[in-house]
Amino acid sequence: MDNIEKVRAKISMYDDEIIKILSKRMDCIDEIMQYKKEKGLPILQPEYEGKKEVALCKKLKDNKYEDEIMNVFRYVVKNAKKYQAKNLFPYNIMLIGFMGCGKSTIAKYLSHILEMEDLETDDFIVKREDMTINEIFQRKGEEYFRKCESNALKELETRQGIIISCGGGMPMRDENVELMKKNGKIVLLTASPETVYDRVKYSNQRPLLNGNMNVEYISNLMEKRRSRYESVADIVVNTDQKPIHAIAEEVVSKLANLD
Repeated sequence: MDNIEKVRAKISMYDDEIIKILSKRMDCIDEIMQYKKEKGLPILQPEYEGKKEVALCKKLKDNKYEDEIMNVFRYVVKNAKKYQAKNLFPYNIMLIGFMGCGKSTIAKYLSHILEMEDLETDDFIVKREDMTINEIFQRKGEEYFRKCESNALKELETRQGIIISCGGGMPMRDENVELMKKNGKIVLLTASPETVYDRVKYSNQRPLLNGNMNVEYISNLMEKRRSRYESVADIVVNTDQKPIHAIAEEVVSKLANLD
């Protein structure tokens, strides 16, 4: 029994050392964040994380605890990213824009890179109503769906640190914009009508385009919403012919510069 207590005492001592080392590591994260902001450097650097993991794998080669240590390391990195995101964005990131502008794709990528939760309001509504968007439009009409959007925003009002991909028509209501701005920053993603058409032409989940799946109709509908989108947005990012990582970095950089 004495031996067990001695070992437990060692573990406690090592735990104290781990706490000190992790605290110093987080201090370094703070320094890096501040330096990047001051120098205008890219905040997202996923390629660096990949290199760090490869380097650690080499260091752990033949270590009998390799898998366990790698799991701990990944957890440390994950939580460091969460810490950065919490400090950079202590609010919800609201992605708006016309259908097919890339909201869902960018939300998922940002969620992975920043370790923030992502949520689509359309999916949220589908689960609440137990119907597809098409079914809601067909059975209860567009006005009912718009009320569902407002209700979804009200439900999400108490949550923070979420990347929310908003339905294309959501910013058209003053009530919705007020709720969005109350608890977040609004990011407008844009794309050309041709790009939008190319991205949605095979989709059967776009009620507003049923029977009107063509560039001209899309262009006219986009133009009707353009000024409204631009007037409520905190930042605007064009997604045409850009890789996902570049769009995400532009979103993060512009949001960081707002402060």
